[in-house]
Amino acid sequence: MNVMINDISHDLHTDVKGVQTTITLFLLIMAVLMIPGSKLTDRWGRKRCLTGGLIVYGVGTILSAVAPNLGILILGNSVFQGVGTALLIPPVYILATMAFTSLTSRAWAFGVISAMAGVGAAAGPLLGGLITTGISWRAAFVFQALVVVAIVLLSRRIHDPVAPDPSRPFDVRGAVLSAAGMFCLVFGILQADSNTTLLIVFVAVGLALLAGFYLYIRARDRSGRTALLSTALFRNRTSNLGLVTQNLQWLLLMGVSFTVSVFLQTERHYSAIKTGVIFTAATVGVLASSLGAERFAKRRSQRLLITGGFVTTAAGVGLLLGLVGLSKDSAWALAPGLLLIGLGLGVMLTPSVNVVQSSFPDEQQGEISGLSRSVSNLGSSFGTAIAGTILVSDLTQGNGTYVAAMIVLAAFALIGVGVGSRLPARPEPG
Repeated sequence: MNVMINDISHDLHTDVKGVQTTITLFLLIMAVLMIPGSKLTDRWGRKRCLTGGLIVYGVGTILSAVAPNLGILILGNSVFQGVGTALLIPPVYILATMAFTSLTSRAWAFGVISAMAGVGAAAGPLLGGLITTGISWRAAFVFQALVVVAIVLLSRRIHDPVAPDPSRPFDVRGAVLSAAGMFCLVFGILQADSNTTLLIVFVAVGLALLAGFYLYIRARDRSGRTALLSTALFRNRTSNLGLVTQNLQWLLLMGVSFTVSVFLQTERHYSAIKTGVIFTAATVGVLASSLGAERFAKRRSQRLLITGGFVTTAAGVGLLLGLVGLSKDSAWALAPGLLLIGLGLGVMLTPSVNVVQSSFPDEQQGEISGLSRSVSNLGSSFGTAIAGTILVSDLTQGNGTYVAAMIVLAAFALIGVGVGSRLPARPEPG
């Protein structure tokens, strides 16, 4: 979507803000439904949720491909694909956690998953650019539908190790409170460049709803009733720190991706394919460092990997800032910064997931997996909403809003360094 901005805007008679809203709503719907989606894996089964999510996602790709206007694109891409993703992602992490029990084996499993997730996010611009330039942006959604069909066929061989329990209670009120709180929070941020009053109102309402959600699930916990989330999940300091690092990692990945993509297309007037090619540097970095996760876990503590990843990412953002002037002559001037960001994010995606998932026993994997994915996708929403809102506030400024957005992202990377350094030192795995 990031590299299709000009093509979609022209075809559907919208602007950058409209496409940004579509992307952010997709990420937000994923985030708000990830926890309920993970809880449904216990009732419906992990494999059934995976298959059902893929089918819903596939319907969304077809709707997006034939969208005559922005409203239908939002319905297909943001709603259907967002709901489908919220159903299909938790089973992946739950099944991996149940299949691998040791720290190093889980590091390998999460390394492969994180590598694919990171490469997908980083390589998306290249694939999207190739298809958009060679055929059209609509064909890119048809391509996704074909991928969905292939995964559905391959997933028939997956075995669910735990039978579903249809009688398991589901906390509807808790799901509504958590979803409404996160939605209002991110929606408020999207209003920052147009209506300060709405920004304050929605952020305040979002925080109030999330506070109410916590008080609600605490009351249900104390009374012995089933809640959407157990408050015990928030009493694990290591897991809490790991969740914050996950949020910041995806904030940085999506924030940088959106900011650089919009800047190259609107300010440098690059085509979709040319914009996508530049992101191969980030793809190479994510792939190289993510696939080394098992080896890194054996030699270095997870705290060192996470803090080192944030330092490397901050350095990459610094390079993107320092070399922006040279991008007038060659977009490859941004490649070193994107490579560093890819290396930094790739090296810490796996340990962050491992820290969180390994902090809880198997019977709590459904809950913590949903919370973990929700926090990560909320970070993606924040990245696109915060950096994107700064960037599109006044595109006529040229480099000005780009620099402002990158400075904010650099600040988040430095916050990540501080949070990562507070993780407990763990003995190196044998």
